Amino acid sequence: MSSEQAEFGVLVVDDDFMVARIHCRFLQTQNGFRVDGVASTGIDALAKLAELSPDLMLLDVHLPDMSGLEVLRIARQEHPRVDVIVVTAERDLDAVREAWQGGAMSYLVKPFEYTALAEKLAHFRKARALLDTAEVDQGAIDQLFGVGGSTTRPRADLPKGLSRETADLVRRSLSADEALSATECAERVGISRVSARRYLEYLEQTGVAQVRLKYGKTGRPERLYRLV
Repeated sequence: MSSEQAEFGVLVVDDDFMVARIHCRFLQTQNGFRVDGVASTGIDALAKLAELSPDLMLLDVHLPDMSGLEVLRIARQEHPRVDVIVVTAERDLDAVREAWQGGAMSYLVKPFEYTALAEKLAHFRKARALLDTAEVDQGAIDQLFGVGGSTTRPRADLPKGLSRETADLVRRSLSADEALSATECAERVGISRVSARRYLEYLEQTGVAQVRLKYGKTGRPERLYRLV
């Protein structure tokens, strides 16, 4: 099975159980990823790495017993096949430098939109796919190391049945400061919720808008949109 088709196991490491739960819920919405385990301390994280052999670890820096950066250092020595995305509120440059030099694949600062985590996961999958190929060219190597090329998504053609005029109205109903649901957008523009959802998905696909998931106590998460 190729890396594009594989399901990757993830270990979530965060001392805040609510944050860890939200990470897990989000991972469950992402095709190709499963939650193998959750740890709230550095010692527990290292034990679960040895027990579960996950493919990826989402790692907080601030843990009650040891720094997540120390967990990263030990993980890279003892479990070199696990990749690490640091997910933390720590913005100190020394911490960022240590994570980068320690082999973290990505560094994501809290709070963040979950679209940002989705992009990190997509980068992880692409990197794993490249590493599974027999031979790569310089362009693929540059992608793997995050050098060169554009990360901007190509502009998609307007889907059949959608109009430029309505798309512009939907765009103007959004702002960078306020996130709207498809229902709220539909009420502002005067179109059906289904139509609003299609236009919003188009704007998200073309990079004009971004989406985040709002989790309730039950049911599927609500998708909220705002301008990039």
